[in-house]
Amino acid sequence: MPTNSSSPYLPFGENKNAAWYGKDIISVKQFSRADLEYVFGVAQQMRGMVERVGTFDLLKGKILANLFYEPSTRTSSSFTAAMERLGGSVIPINEVKYSSVTKGESLADTIRTLECYTDVIVLRHPETGSAAIAAKAAKKPIINAGDGVGEHPTQALLDTLTILEELGRLDDLNVTLLGDLKYGRTVHSLARLLSQFSNVKLNYVSPDILKMPQDVVEEVGAKGVSQTEYSALEEILPTTDVLYVTRVQKERFEDLSDYEAVKGAYVINPEIMKAAKEKMIVMHPLPRVNEISADFDDDPRAAYFRQMEYGLYARMALLAMVLGKA
Repeated sequence: MPTNSSSPYLPFGENKNAAWYGKDIISVKQFSRADLEYVFGVAQQMRGMVERVGTFDLLKGKILANLFYEPSTRTSSSFTAAMERLGGSVIPINEVKYSSVTKGESLADTIRTLECYTDVIVLRHPETGSAAIAAKAAKKPIINAGDGVGEHPTQALLDTLTILEELGRLDDLNVTLLGDLKYGRTVHSLARLLSQFSNVKLNYVSPDILKMPQDVVEEVGAKGVSQTEYSALEEILPTTDVLYVTRVQKERFEDLSDYEAVKGAYVINPEIMKAAKEKMIVMHPLPRVNEISADFDDDPRAAYFRQMEYGLYARMALLAMVLGKA
């Protein structure tokens, strides 16, 4: 039965026996192709409901804690908007340095405390594996919003949804990942997700010191996915269906001279994009610095701001799923 019986747009009911009810979302490795198709189906329903009624009471009475140990604009606000669109409430914790952590409190204790007040916790933390530690400590669902240079599963889900919505397919794609592939957790997760689909070719274009980690290459390769490394974008751009651009992350470099040497290695602009297909898309997890020039923004192939909107619907779907409302 719909949570809000006065609305004709709520085909969702309480289902605590659903496959994702109460589950943590820590890694894209949790998702089969069938799972992805389910997530995207729910996300598409969420989009329709937002377009028709704006906000609704699907998660009325539920509370989300946004626990961010690293600065965030897009991911934090996206989860806040998703929860509030669903009728729930949010406890925003974006300045953890001013909290009990400065007194020496462990991540596990922080999680155990917050779940006393909330129904689900979204966590971003600078250490790889932190989301798994939090999930072990918690009884409530933990959603990984980025753990160091490890994974960013919700970003990869919205990225994959973007490709599906923009190009109409996830099979038979030539996908080029460009920029910081070593520290870019978004591309680690996206490469793993795309390995679920048929006839996907992955091209890695990066400076030598920012190559895709070998463990990701081996894991994706074990799925039979074609992977090729390039140093120049021009070699692969004409056949690319999806160009996924990443920022070279200054904050990940211990030696700033290394950062200075590679920060401007690739810049997407209208001139370079003359060599690309007319029917393709350019994506970016944002924020950007100078790797995509602003004068490309009006090109219909520039999908990165539409990508942010798809993220709202994907995260609404995930929140509904783990709280037994999808």
